[in-house]
Amino acid sequence: MEKAEIIEFANQHPVSWVATVEGDKPHVRGMMMWFADDTGFYYHTGTMKSLPHQLEKNPNVEIAFYDPGTGPQDGKMMRVAGVAEIVEDEGLKKRLLEERPWVGEIHKQFPDSKGVIFKVNHAQAYIWTMAMNGREGDLERVTIGAE
Repeated sequence: MEKAEIIEFANQHPVSWVATVEGDKPHVRGMMMWFADDTGFYYHTGTMKSLPHQLEKNPNVEIAFYDPGTGPQDGKMMRVAGVAEIVEDEGLKKRLLEERPWVGEIHKQFPDSKGVIFKVNHAQAYIWTMAMNGREGDLERVTIGAE
């Protein structure tokens, strides 16, 4: 499996589930990934939510992406375990508001909130299918982002 396959899978199936930890309790939420490239998997959120605060305390996350295929036996899941990093980049912030103008509208409703872009890197990703059920440990891992 190649890096390009992992990145393509994420970009083609951006609806994902992001798991964080707060204290000793897991928290999973559905999110629409913004984009993935060689440097990581990019998301955005706001400080009015618990997510960025959880990432500050414990940046370890796991993400799951799913392609249902044409039936239960055809589905593919990609799991990504990595480290979330807050990204402070004015160019990316501008790009976000150009590509997703609704983000700016949401933040107008929460004037005390700030937008947060984060990427998941130092990531190990693999794709799972029913054919590999029970053999998860045998699946090849691909590194995305800083190694």
